[in-house]
Amino acid sequence: MEWFLTLLIIKHFICDFPLQYPRHYLNKGIYGHRGGIEHAGIQGLGTLLVCLIVGAPIWYVLVDFVIHYHVDWSKNQLNAKWQLRPDNKYFWWLLGIDQMAHYLTYAWMVA
Repeated sequence: MEWFLTLLIIKHFICDFPLQYPRHYLNKGIYGHRGGIEHAGIQGLGTLLVCLIVGAPIWYVLVDFVIHYHVDWSKNQLNAKWQLRPDNKYFWWLLGIDQMAHYLTYAWMVA
């Protein structure tokens, strides 16, 4: 189980940062926009790879896709509503909550 969580965390970093492009992060706040769906899909594909490696249930891919999409969309909605930018400490609080929600999803999957 430790490897499962470790691989999910590594997957999350790769998919959330190096593999996230402007068309993703600029459009995740628009519900149903292709950019947000692509980003969550990349996360889902990474989860599929991890599940295949460790023998975890494949339906976790759908769970990760749906939760990841909605967590990111929610964060973007709040950033826009409160006009948060990187020079505001609450921008970073919200980013931290976003990341924690993703990691708690992985903790649930591993449990």
